[in-house]
Amino acid sequence: MDKFDLYIETKQDLVDAVRRFGFVPLFRNSIPGFSVAEHVAPRAWFTDEAGVWEWKGPVIREAGCAYGKFFENKAVFISREWFPDFANFRRDGYDFDARFDDGLAPYRDKILYELIDANAPILSKGLKVIGNYRKDGVKGFDATVTRLQKQCYVLIDDFIYETDKHGRPYGWGVAEYSTPERFFGAEFTEKVYARTPEESRERVVRRLRELLPETDENKIRKLLK
Repeated sequence: MDKFDLYIETKQDLVDAVRRFGFVPLFRNSIPGFSVAEHVAPRAWFTDEAGVWEWKGPVIREAGCAYGKFFENKAVFISREWFPDFANFRRDGYDFDARFDDGLAPYRDKILYELIDANAPILSKGLKVIGNYRKDGVKGFDATVTRLQKQCYVLIDDFIYETDKHGRPYGWGVAEYSTPERFFGAEFTEKVYARTPEESRERVVRRLRELLPETDENKIRKLLK
């Protein structure tokens, strides 16, 4: 049985953890011990050296995983193996158009989702320009894009760094958005609705119980809401 025992010192450690465990939250959450932040070498966590923050984009690419605000509005890596089931129950079996047509998504979500879908992959700053998400323009970009991530209609597929005149990257990295359908392609679209949302939810719950055998199941289900 797998158990969430990890210690992150290198980028490869993080890639391997995503592939092995399937669900790897970046930050502390309501389940103690279930995050990279609690199992990382000090030098790899917000220091002058390259560390977890700089590894996010490479890990997404090398592990081929989903990344976004999936647990409690906080960032999580989810492997390509587990993401279709996770997305299925979070979407409750709906693709976005069906969700909107049934009155389950507001118009502002539809606008942003369609902008991302039509232009993916697209950097957040470019998305804000074409969607007029500016001081005197459309409001609520952060809340809307977070909601779309939580529902698994949108994910972050990379982080792009600005470079100085010498070609050296600097800053925090700009998020690049996509949809799971565009990022994973047929590998995702052929699997995401293969089960009922309830079946997918229970598969994910069983997996997290394997990873967190000492955690009360109610806490796991709460984390997944």
